[in-house]
Amino acid sequence: MGEAHAFYEFAMVLALASALGLIGLLLKQPLVVAFIATGIIVGPDVLNLVTEAEAVDLLAEIGIAALLFLVGLKLDVHIVRKLGAVSVATGLGQVTFTAVFGFLICLMLGLDVITSIYIGVALTFSSTIIIVKLLSDKREVDSLHGRIAIGFLIVQDIVVVLAMITLSTIGVGVGGSQAGLGIGGVLGAGLLLVGAVALFIRYIAEPLMSRIARMPELLVTFAIAWAVLFAAICDWIGLGKELGGLLAGVSLATTSYREAIASRLSSMRDFLLLFFFINLGMGLSLSALGDQLPAAVALSLFVLIGNPLIVMAIMGYMGYRKRTGVLAGVTVAQISEFSLIFMAMGVTLGHVFDAAVGLVTLVGLVTITLSTYMILYSQTIYGWIEPWIGMFERANPHREDHSESSKSASYDIILFGLGRYGTQLSRVMHDAGAKVLGVDFDPEAVAAWRRNGLPGLYGDAADPEFVIGLPLARARWLIIATPHIGPSVTHEDARLILMEEARKAGFSGKVAIRGHGPEDKAMLEKAGADLVLDPFADAAVRAGEIVGFCREEVRQGGDIKGDEVKTPEVPA
Repeated sequence: MGEAHAFYEFAMVLALASALGLIGLLLKQPLVVAFIATGIIVGPDVLNLVTEAEAVDLLAEIGIAALLFLVGLKLDVHIVRKLGAVSVATGLGQVTFTAVFGFLICLMLGLDVITSIYIGVALTFSSTIIIVKLLSDKREVDSLHGRIAIGFLIVQDIVVVLAMITLSTIGVGVGGSQAGLGIGGVLGAGLLLVGAVALFIRYIAEPLMSRIARMPELLVTFAIAWAVLFAAICDWIGLGKELGGLLAGVSLATTSYREAIASRLSSMRDFLLLFFFINLGMGLSLSALGDQLPAAVALSLFVLIGNPLIVMAIMGYMGYRKRTGVLAGVTVAQISEFSLIFMAMGVTLGHVFDAAVGLVTLVGLVTITLSTYMILYSQTIYGWIEPWIGMFERANPHREDHSESSKSASYDIILFGLGRYGTQLSRVMHDAGAKVLGVDFDPEAVAAWRRNGLPGLYGDAADPEFVIGLPLARARWLIIATPHIGPSVTHEDARLILMEEARKAGFSGKVAIRGHGPEDKAMLEKAGADLVLDPFADAAVRAGEIVGFCREEVRQGGDIKGDEVKTPEVPA
C-alpha cells in the first residue's frame, strides 16, 4: 500500500498544482506563485497531504540540476563582448546597487551579517524566465528596451554562475565529502574534473552529440542523465550538486546542438521545477511568515522601486530617454528562482537558517506577483510618472537622436517599422522612385537603414511630440509596417494611436497599416485606414501571379488549363 499511497499523493499534488496554475493563468500570474502556493496548501501547516516528502525532495534536486544545466548550456564565454556597454553597465550596476543597499537594509532590520550578505545577493537576481515570457507576450523582445533588458539579464546569469561557484568554493568540506576527501583533496578533484571537461569539450563533445542527435528522442534522456551525473559527481566530491549541473551544461555549450537540447529540455525542466517550488512551499511555516511580514514588505518595496530606479539612472546617464529607461527598468522589479536556490545552498552549508529562506520566499511571492503587472502595464505606468522623472533623461539623449535634418526634408512616404517586412516594402517603393523616410524605435535598425544611404529617424510612434515634428505636410502616404501588438496589454492599439496623432498633426494623405487577419483588417478599416496590408495574403497573391494565375481569373472561377498558363517574367 505504500507505493500506491505515494502514487495517490502525487496525483493529488499534480491535480492541485494544475488547478492553481489555471487560476494563476486567468489572473495573469506566473506559475511560480501557483506552485509555491500548492506546496503551502499540501504542506503540514494546511492540509498535510504529503507523507512521501523524500520523493518530492528528490525530484526537486533533479529539477535544480536541470535548471542549472540549462544555464551552463547557454553560457557563452564571449557573450559579454556581444552585449554592448549598456547591458553590461546596467546589469553590473543593478547587481552592485541591490546587493549593497539590500545588505544595509537587512542590517537595519536586525539580521546578522552573514544572513544580510546572503539576502542582499539573493535580491539581485531577476527572473529571466518570467521576464522573457512577458516580453514575448507583449511582442517586445526585439524592441530597444526588450533587448537591453535581455542583455542585462544575461549579465545577471553570469553573476549567478560566479556566485554559485564562489559559494561552492567557500563551502568546500562544510557538508562533508562522500569520497572522504579533505579540503585540499576536494579542490584537487575539482581541478581534475574541470580539466577533464576541457578535454571533453575539445575532442569528444561535438562527435558524441552528432551521433546522439541522429535519434532526437535520446537527447532529453542524455541531457537529464548528463546533468544528474555531473551533479552526483560534484556532490560526492564535496563541491555540491548545483556546481555539477552548471559544469554539465558548460561541457556541451560549445556544441552545435545546444539549442536543440535546450528547447527539448525546457518542458522537462519546468515539470521538475514544479517539485522544487512545491517542496519550498511545504517547508514554509505560516506562523514564521507572519512574523517576517514587516521585513518582507520593506525588502519587497526596495526591489519593486529601487531596482527600476537604478536601471533608469544608469540608462539616463548613458544617453537613453527616460521612456526607454522605465520600460527596461520595470523588468528587474522582482527576484527569481535562483534567489531561492541560492538561499537553499546557504542552508545546506549551514550559513543561514530556514527563516531566511522563508523571508526571501515571501519577498519573491510579493515581487513576482506585482512586477508581472508592472511589466504588462509598463506603458501606462510611464504615462503616470512621466512628469516626475525628467532627472533620468539628459538634455541631449544622444543614443536616441531624432536627427532633425531628416525631419526638415520632405518625403512622399513616411514608413514606420524597419523590420524585415518594412525594409522589403521600402525597397519596392524606393525602386519606383518614391522618397521614403524610415522611422523605428530601434536605433540599430535605424543605423542599418542609414548605412544603406536612406534617410531614417529614431522615434517612438506613441510619443505625440515626436509625431508632431515629422514632415507630414507633403507626405502622400503614412505606412505603419510594425508588427501587430494587441490592445489587451495597454488597452490601446499603437497603430491607431499613431494614425490619430498624425491626423491631429495635420496629415492629410492616406494611411496604410499592416494588419493581422480578417478581424484585425475589419477593425482597421472601420477606424479609418485607407489600406490594410496583409503580408501573408499579399505574398500568396503575388506568388499566384508569378506562377501564372491571374487574380481576376481566380476571382471569376474560370477553368485554367495547363497549356493556357503563361509564366510571367520574374525580375532579377
